[in-house]
Amino acid sequence: MSALRAHALEPCALEPGPLGDLRFRRLVGEEGWGRLPAAVRERFGHRVVGCRTILYSGEIVECRISRAGRCLAQAARLIGSPLPLSRACGLPVAVSVTENPVSGGQHWLRIYARPRGFPQVICSCKAFAGPTGLEEYLGRGFGIALRVVADEEALHFVSDHIFWRCRGLRLRLPRFLLPGDLAVSHVDCDDGSFFFELRLHHRWIGELVHQRAIFRERPLA
Repeated sequence: MSALRAHALEPCALEPGPLGDLRFRRLVGEEGWGRLPAAVRERFGHRVVGCRTILYSGEIVECRISRAGRCLAQAARLIGSPLPLSRACGLPVAVSVTENPVSGGQHWLRIYARPRGFPQVICSCKAFAGPTGLEEYLGRGFGIALRVVADEEALHFVSDHIFWRCRGLRLRLPRFLLPGDLAVSHVDCDDGSFFFELRLHHRWIGELVHQRAIFRERPLA
């Protein structure tokens, strides 16, 4: 077992540092948080305060999209294009994270280069709210309620249900209308980098999307 992985299993301090963020820690609980690699705890344990921005750069290393997945990704462009549109690998990706002062959540901006034309831009907002404690808003009122699960390798964000909000109403979509089970994982690589893995699987059709990208945090100039 590496020194980093051994350190990840040690009890973590109760109080965070000056920029400490307990929100993800509360979602997984103390036992789950203690199982995470130290680098993952650090990444999700500091708050993006004020006008600060966290930047990650990387590249797509694997992407599979079935025919049904491609149709779904095109249809999802109506609500902000949250699924990959291209299966091309070896292309750069940039991600920025900023704090949302209104909701107390986070803004996520993802820019995916494509072989031709303009890059794909995905905007979403995470809010620490709802029945699962974490929701990601996509566009046109649609959002995903997420469950957060921790293990010795990664932090996983697993879809619980999809909802639609309009003028104070929050409607949960029935299961038969859902595109499948979504899981996003942040997997530590022990060298300062991490894998971002997105998996979308339908219980009848099978795998729709499987995308992996490797990232490193980049300091601002």
